[in-house]
Amino acid sequence: MKFLLKIIALLTVLIIVSMWAKPVLADDTNTQTNTSGSNTNITGGYESTTTNNNDGQTNTTTSTSTTTNSTNGAGIPPPSANSPSYSSMSQDVCSMGVSGSISSGVIGFSGGKHVVDENCERIKLAKVLQDFGMKVASVAVLCQDARVHAAMQSAGTPCPFNGKIGAEAQALWDKYPELRPDYEEHLAKLEVIERVDAELLAQQLKEAEEEAARVAAEKARQAEMEARIAAEEEAKLNEEVIIHVDPEPVIIHRD
Repeated sequence: MKFLLKIIALLTVLIIVSMWAKPVLADDTNTQTNTSGSNTNITGGYESTTTNNNDGQTNTTTSTSTTTNSTNGAGIPPPSANSPSYSSMSQDVCSMGVSGSISSGVIGFSGGKHVVDENCERIKLAKVLQDFGMKVASVAVLCQDARVHAAMQSAGTPCPFNGKIGAEAQALWDKYPELRPDYEEHLAKLEVIERVDAELLAQQLKEAEEEAARVAAEKARQAEMEARIAAEEEAKLNEEVIIHVDPEPVIIHRD
């Protein structure tokens, strides 16, 4: 019972104090200014005053708060330049998209375009001609590629030339080499072939000269040996003749 009375008395005191207390006053001023590259936000003052009167005493509390927040965006880099997206939009279109972008701290550029894939077009055209039964024309389309032309040449099946195939086409390609799609590569190959053939010919001539010199030296050595043997045999025969023709003289004494 005493505890309940204490709670009632405490609540009564709190109600009386709350009735005498002055409301909190706030002076809020919020100003925002925006100029090029600079933002200033939250400039204001906050003031709160509270008065308490207990037992004839008056307590006054005053609180003032001022906050200023400034942001300068001059050092913030601009957004990056994004490359545009390109698509062929179809499986039968031999093109591909190429794009790029470049950006700095001040300005950025981006761009792109479609690029035609000639090799893709050549393959599709060859397939269509093959489907129509035009085999020579299909091969002729592929032979417009320097790699295919060189491969056909290396395989011994030259590309068609004005309706000619096989050896006749090869004769025309040899007659008009400037019309080859791989003309520059062909000239480079001919230079290598000529250089290697010249080196091989010089090596063969050198070896032939060395062989001829060796054979001549061998013949000279053999002839010298035969001449020495003949001279020795002749000298031996001469000694035998002298012995038989010129015997020792016989002395006869007369009485």
